[in-house]
Amino acid sequence: MVILIVEDEAEIAHLIRLYLEKEGFTCEVCEDGETALRYQQTLQPDLIILDVMLPKLDGLEVCTRIRQGPGAKDPYILMLTARGEEIDRIIGLSTGADDYLVKPFSPRELVARVRALLRRSLRHSPESTSQIYKTAHFSVDLTQRLAHRHLPQAEPELLDLTPLEFDLLATFMSYPGRVWSRQHLIEKLWGSDFFGDERVVDTHIARLRKKVEPDSSQPTYVKTVTGVGYRFEDEPG
Repeated sequence: MVILIVEDEAEIAHLIRLYLEKEGFTCEVCEDGETALRYQQTLQPDLIILDVMLPKLDGLEVCTRIRQGPGAKDPYILMLTARGEEIDRIIGLSTGADDYLVKPFSPRELVARVRALLRRSLRHSPESTSQIYKTAHFSVDLTQRLAHRHLPQAEPELLDLTPLEFDLLATFMSYPGRVWSRQHLIEKLWGSDFFGDERVVDTHIARLRKKVEPDSSQPTYVKTVTGVGYRFEDEPG
């Protein structure tokens, strides 16, 4: 698997590359946001380790453009920040990052986070299943990793979901009506070795709602179960 490291501090970039290549990953390094966007298009990496503070374009803008732009592959994004403030983590996740890590960090922890993200890709790979889930208003094809919204008297609408948003919707649709706690969703999608804050789930739920709900402020399908977690509600397909 190919990992793109976007980090303008040469010593940190070298350390990250050293540890990841020891684990058998193929790594490429660049040091500014504009180059990162070019590399993302040409390399089509499986995962990007993206520093927030970068020359030319900062990491938040790079993340936003990757998520909004076309590409044969939608990579997982692990953001690095030298600032530990909660607002920075929330902003990073809201732009489409899958996880974050605050500097200074342990290289072992970084490798564990990378492995946890990439295991999600393997867990939901086309070879592992050919199942399609359908409800009255949605369908997800796990083989092709495509999700559609179905509206009356209209062609199915292809939903532009990030890998994590797709996995969330597929998980909800595989068990309609089931209540998922944040911890259960983390274990299902991130893996048991997740190190971050459980509230990362809330951020990605909010992003998913913006793409599937008629009114994300009053969810029709992805419902909050107060004090417990979330539940998906829709009529059978």
